[in-house]
Amino acid sequence: MGRTSDAKEKILNAAHSLIELRGYSALGVAEICKAADVPKGSFYYFFESKEALALAVLDEHWQTQRDDWVRALRGDGEPLSRLRRLFEETQAGLRAGQQSCGTVSGCMFGNLTLELSNQTEPIRARLQQIFDAQVDMVDTVIAEARERGEVTVGDTHAAARSVVAQLEGQVLFAKLYNNTQHLEALWDNCLALLSARPTGVPAVSS
Repeated sequence: MGRTSDAKEKILNAAHSLIELRGYSALGVAEICKAADVPKGSFYYFFESKEALALAVLDEHWQTQRDDWVRALRGDGEPLSRLRRLFEETQAGLRAGQQSCGTVSGCMFGNLTLELSNQTEPIRARLQQIFDAQVDMVDTVIAEARERGEVTVGDTHAAARSVVAQLEGQVLFAKLYNNTQHLEALWDNCLALLSARPTGVPAVSS
């Protein structure tokens, strides 16, 4: 059982790395198995198709990223400080990846959205679920900040969608220009999106 579990993990890890590096469409099962150093039969023992493997990779990647988002957004500190921590950790992660392989890999979810959203319905639906979950997590933080009088947005969910969209857009530019400095504008742009009041300025009583 342990050896078969190892084979599945090897396939997932190889697929994850190859999808981050090259995308989904250009990959073949044989290439994934070669990178994983497992026989092709092992692939079909665990996954009925390349699409099924991609869904498993997305789920595994989201599980890891979700843990990071939960730690950042639900940790200690004021709500806007926690949101800023998420941006800083995102930039640090992309910078570490660039130092490791020479390029900014971007966001797997954003990359696959651009590549596959009009081609495979199961992957499109899974990506929707992931981005909806991200928006809900940011929405909770923005709602908390509004209760504290730190932001003045009316629709916190719409604001959260804008924040997540901005994050994805800046990550896309970082990938395009291979330069993580594009993420440095995130915080100021976020404050503008949320109509945040400057630190130290009291809320105006009505």
